[in-house]
Amino acid sequence: MKNLKVNAIWFAFIASIFVVLSLLISSGLLGIYYVQILMGIGISMIMALGTNLILGFSGQFPLGQAGFMAVGAYATAIMTKSLPTYAGFYLSMLVGAVIAALVALVVGIPTLRLKGDYLAIATLGVSEVIRMVIINGGNLTNGAAGLTGILQYTTWPIVFFFVVLIVILVLNYLRSPMGREVIAVREDEIAAESMGVNTTKAKVLTFVIAAIMASVAGSLYVGYLGTAVPKDFTILRSIDYLIVAVLGGLGSVTGTVVAAVVLGVLNMFLQNFSDLRMIIYSLALILVMVFRPGGLLGTKELMLSKFFAKGKEGKN
Repeated sequence: MKNLKVNAIWFAFIASIFVVLSLLISSGLLGIYYVQILMGIGISMIMALGTNLILGFSGQFPLGQAGFMAVGAYATAIMTKSLPTYAGFYLSMLVGAVIAALVALVVGIPTLRLKGDYLAIATLGVSEVIRMVIINGGNLTNGAAGLTGILQYTTWPIVFFFVVLIVILVLNYLRSPMGREVIAVREDEIAAESMGVNTTKAKVLTFVIAAIMASVAGSLYVGYLGTAVPKDFTILRSIDYLIVAVLGGLGSVTGTVVAAVVLGVLNMFLQNFSDLRMIIYSLALILVMVFRPGGLLGTKELMLSKFFAKGKEGKN
C-alpha cells in the first residue's frame, strides 16, 4: 500500500512537471532557445547517469562514454537517411543500442579486469578507436566532415519521456539483486567476491547498460542537433558528463539529475559572457568541490518512502 502511494505521488509529480512545461512552451513563455536548452539538459542527464552508474555505483573509472554516444549518433544519422520517418528514428535508436551493447561486451570483459587509471586509459582508447573508425568510414560516415541535413526527430516530450524511463530503469536496476551486487563490488571487491559475487559479470553488465544509455543519448542528440561530426565525440565530451556526475554526487541518481539542471541553467546564463564563461563555470565547480567534496547530494537520494516512515513514527 505504501509503495502504491509513493508511486502515485511520483507519477503526479512527473506529470505536473510535464504539464507545466507544456503550458509554458505553448504559451510562448519558453521560446525555441529555451526548449533547446531543456533538450540539452535532458540528454546531459542520460549521459551523466550512465557515467555515474559506472563510476559512482560500480566503482570503475570510465572515459569512453563519448564513443558509445557516437555509435548511437551515427546509427541514427545513417539509418534515417534511408528511412526518414519516426519509425526509422526509433529503429536506428534500437540498432545503435544493440551495437553499443555488443561493443561494450566485447571490450568490457578484458578491460574491466583493470582498475583505476589503467581502466580509464583503456576505455579512452576504445572511445578513440570508435571515433577513428567513424572518421575512416568513407562515404558511409562522410569522414571528418560528418553527416548533415539530418531531420530533427527529437522533441522535448521525447527527451522528457526517455529521461523519466531511464531514471526509473536505473533505480530499479540498482535496487535489484544484481544492483546490490554492483554496489557491493564498489564498496569492497575482494569481500564481494568472497561472498560469491561474480564481480566481472556485475561490472560488465553495468558497463553494457551505461553504453546503451550513451547510445540512446547519442541518437537523441543527433535528432535534436541535425548533424553528426566526429569532433563532437572526443574525450572532452566524456569529461563534460563526468563533471556532471561528480558534481551531483557519485552514487546518487537524484544528485545527477539536479547537477544536470544546475549546470544547464548556469551555462545558459553565462552564454552572454563568452570570454568569462569558462572561468566562472570552473570557479563554480571548484567552490562546490571545496565546500561539498562529495558533490551536491553525496550518495543521498530523494525518497518519499522515508517521509512516510517519519510520519508514522510521529503518530506512534
